[in-house]
Amino acid sequence: MTITRDTNRIQLYTWGTPNGRKVSIALEEMRLSYDVHPINIGKDEQFSDAFRKISPSSKIPAIVDPDGADGKSISVFESGAILIHLAEKTGLFLGENIRSRSLIVQWLMWQMGSFGPMLGQLHHFRKFANTKVPYAIDRFDQATGRAYQTLDDQLNQSEFVAGDYSIADMAIYPWVARFEWQSLDLGDYPNVKRWFDQIGNRPGVQSGMKVPFLN
Repeated sequence: MTITRDTNRIQLYTWGTPNGRKVSIALEEMRLSYDVHPINIGKDEQFSDAFRKISPSSKIPAIVDPDGADGKSISVFESGAILIHLAEKTGLFLGENIRSRSLIVQWLMWQMGSFGPMLGQLHHFRKFANTKVPYAIDRFDQATGRAYQTLDDQLNQSEFVAGDYSIADMAIYPWVARFEWQSLDLGDYPNVKRWFDQIGNRPGVQSGMKVPFLN
């Protein structure tokens, strides 16, 4: 595959996964100009030499920002790192002080290290594994339920995950959007359901969720 870069716009390399859509949501919410380069992970395009120069881990999403903090182009991989980079670049959705920023980053790391991995494993064993493994499905069913309860408890205390709307919400939302893959009833988690519906009405979220598929 050939990867080209525009010198004036952020270049987004992504696919239609929850991790990919975190970043397209952030780009839309921050109203940043960007070009989309679909990386078809079903065809192993993430392992190409060209993409690995941008994302050494061979994972989507990744970006090339032509205007880094030092005025030079910078490549950023790992969705959480990209969200922090974009939030710092724009001064948006990362809190107004050290305390609020700390809370946002904590919940972002919770998504990266707990919520996303547990749900990702459940998706694999429920939908994609060639052989159904009841033990694995039951294990990740239970882990997913505990993670949703943690989220529901937090949203019982505040409108958004970390107080004000932030990159933590943007990171978590695309994973919750696949609740049907998890054989889960959002009605069992009323605070999550309220939050999910509220965020889903945001135009930036709606646009970001369509990337890279525009029809």
